[in-house]
Amino acid sequence: QNTDSSAVLQTAEKMGKRAFGWDSDMTAYGPKAHLGSAVINWGPYYVKAVGEALEGKWSTGSSWWGVKEGAIEMVNVAADVPEDTKKRIDEIKAGLKDGSFSIWKGPIVDQAGKEMLAKDAVADDKFLGGVMFYVKGVEGKIPGGK
Repeated sequence: QNTDSSAVLQTAEKMGKRAFGWDSDMTAYGPKAHLGSAVINWGPYYVKAVGEALEGKWSTGSSWWGVKEGAIEMVNVAADVPEDTKKRIDEIKAGLKDGSFSIWKGPIVDQAGKEMLAKDAVADDKFLGGVMFYVKGVEGKIPGGK
């Protein structure tokens, strides 16, 4: 499945369920189903990368950009989402921007009950780039895994 496909919202709309859009505001594809959309904005990264290239400072590597850097935004949250939930979304976005909130914070435990990230530890880029496990409670096996 393509993550930026409108099929998820279209299917949710047909089934009377709710869903989120990805990569763009997908309200039009399922107005009754749409809860909100996570939009990716490459603009801030391109400005930085092109500026570095022009200055001879750019190099290859990986970049993990998100809400803090202005590369990801939650847009068009549905009108029927409760106000306290909308307020919490705004609080989390503010925490992501100022670094006081981390999505990937331990404890994180795998399917077998093994602690993969200790309590209160915040995942670094190395951890995030190597997640090859499902968390406790998820059924199934990693594709290609043992």
